[in-house]
Amino acid sequence: MTNVKGTFGIEKKTLLLVAAFAAVYLVWGSTYLAIKYAIETLPPFLMAGSRFFLAGSILFLAATRSADFEMPRREHWKTSLIVGTLLLLGGNGLVVFAQHYISSSLAALLVATEPFWIVILSWLWLKHGRPGMRVTLGLLVGFIGVSLLIVGQSKGGVFGGGYGQMIGTLAVIGAALSWATGSIYGLKAPVPKSSLLTAGMQMMAGGAVILVVSLLTGEMLSFDITAVSARSWAAMVYLLVFGSLVGFTAYSWLLKNAQPSMVATYAYVNPVVAVLLGWGLAGETLTSTVLAGAAVVVGSVALVTFQKNVERPEQVAEVHDSAIANCGEPSFSASA
Repeated sequence: MTNVKGTFGIEKKTLLLVAAFAAVYLVWGSTYLAIKYAIETLPPFLMAGSRFFLAGSILFLAATRSADFEMPRREHWKTSLIVGTLLLLGGNGLVVFAQHYISSSLAALLVATEPFWIVILSWLWLKHGRPGMRVTLGLLVGFIGVSLLIVGQSKGGVFGGGYGQMIGTLAVIGAALSWATGSIYGLKAPVPKSSLLTAGMQMMAGGAVILVVSLLTGEMLSFDITAVSARSWAAMVYLLVFGSLVGFTAYSWLLKNAQPSMVATYAYVNPVVAVLLGWGLAGETLTSTVLAGAAVVVGSVALVTFQKNVERPEQVAEVHDSAIANCGEPSFSASA
């Protein structure tokens, strides 16, 4: 089959891969700081739930006009509820909660434990085979880089900030595991043919669950809309449009078209983006240790991503092409 070429002779799928990775790498890297600004005057769960439910509703309505739209069945809503809860409440919700106790940079750094969960679950759960030496080395190098970043951000160590920082740290690690579990579960669960519809349903379901949590925790009852600052509103809009609509759909598409270990590398790049933004916009200190960690992180991404065999293994392709129209997102992960 003749390859369809785009501008400058580059394959269109290659352009889509570059654009999707750019969205997941850069946009999600910026959402950590946006979350920090949003929850300055907005209740965390109310903010997150509203953001995802609104974004999901927009995608759902857009999907009804697509050629591959089908009325979602009961099993589709079940998948959306499970995946949406794991990704958005467990993944994003815990990160938002944690940022009341730790900085946006540290939250982004700790999310980098997710690639370990993604690769391990893909191996043990989906039986995709033991990770190769190059992927394993890349993940280990990335962890070393993230460790350097953490040291550079906190002189007292991960738990140097006291009990509150310990709570925040454990919450983010739990978020990474929840996000990885939801991502892998969505690969084999029944979903609609439309990727747009799948993403919309997952965000609507996850957003609704977060709003229920907001109600149960009393956030809604104590919320005063007049106390919300302009910066928090602006951050909320940014998270809705770029974090949810752009980032979620890009991540979902990548899970269908790239290896899980490659997609998981976003968790190494996001901390670098978050640290740089924290330094440039929020006045956080950028030390030589942080710079060294950032360099190591980029090297690990190269090890994991640029493999000799760029084609997906047949077993991975079969799972993706037959069982998933589009699986969840991450950070929406705190992403996001």
